[in-house]
Amino acid sequence: MIKLPESIDLANLPTKIEKLDRLSKYLNGPEIYIKRDDQTGSEFSGNKVRKLEFAVQEALNEGCDYLITCGGIQSNHARATAAVAAKLGIGSYLVLRTNKEEMIDGNYFLDGVLGAKIRFITAEEYRERRMEIMKEVKEELDKKGHKAYIIPEGSSNGIGAFGYFKAMEEIFEQEKEMGIKFDAIVLAVGSGGTYAGLFYANKYYKNNAKVYGINVCDDEKYFKNAINNILYESFQYTKESIEFFKDEINIIDGYVGKGYALSRPEEITFIHELAKLEGVILDPVYTGKAMYGLVEEIKKGNFKEHNNILFIHTGGLFGLFPQKGMFKF
Repeated sequence: MIKLPESIDLANLPTKIEKLDRLSKYLNGPEIYIKRDDQTGSEFSGNKVRKLEFAVQEALNEGCDYLITCGGIQSNHARATAAVAAKLGIGSYLVLRTNKEEMIDGNYFLDGVLGAKIRFITAEEYRERRMEIMKEVKEELDKKGHKAYIIPEGSSNGIGAFGYFKAMEEIFEQEKEMGIKFDAIVLAVGSGGTYAGLFYANKYYKNNAKVYGINVCDDEKYFKNAINNILYESFQYTKESIEFFKDEINIIDGYVGKGYALSRPEEITFIHELAKLEGVILDPVYTGKAMYGLVEEIKKGNFKEHNNILFIHTGGLFGLFPQKGMFKF
């Protein structure tokens, strides 16, 4: 049995799995289920807290009293990091990307409520220098007597990926309880760590499900390389690697739309329609685009080989509020 790194207990687990009966009937194809990782908590709801359980434990083991991370202005990961830091009584410092003066809303509002220190940088600085800037912040904090731990974007690195290795083990147990076998697992991919953890466990346990990621930024080639790198970093912790080819990393490209965190009217309409159909609210940055992509792919007949699909709801509700002007009632 694989020995995972030590982790802290933060999330409300296991998260439940629900069948989307009306959506499945409407599509007249495979049965669609949803794993409610949007319900891992309140302040740190979503997929990020699973990854933070491992990253933050590593930080605590190193004697750190500050967490530094980065993301967009409405980053779910940044908000979750601020919430975890507050819960543990340590500091948080967020490096957030924006090119304009932002309304205090959604995750950005909660960052402030949770007491996070914030540094804004431009999109260009974020793309070219975000790690360098976080290291500068760490040096500043170290000079003040703190010991800071840097968590990369989305906690998508070797240690963070174990959050979803463990989540896949949780899914295996739920399959037994439900008497069902998922032959496809689908999720949004924004930095690669969630996908990497699921893929690692799926291959390690020789499970025959296919894991599909629908990218919400960049492209298929970028994520195949990013996930490959995260996996090899994870192997350094467990000393147990898996044999795989990059082509086994299934990325469904074509649903980025206008770009990261930019919504098209059809995506917003889909989020609204699904909410009315199933009582499930998706977010505009990740799950809305990914579920929209899954439904479109099913309509095209590209999931005919599958019978039971599990969609991972990775959260993001707070990011919906800054987009409220796009909804029409």
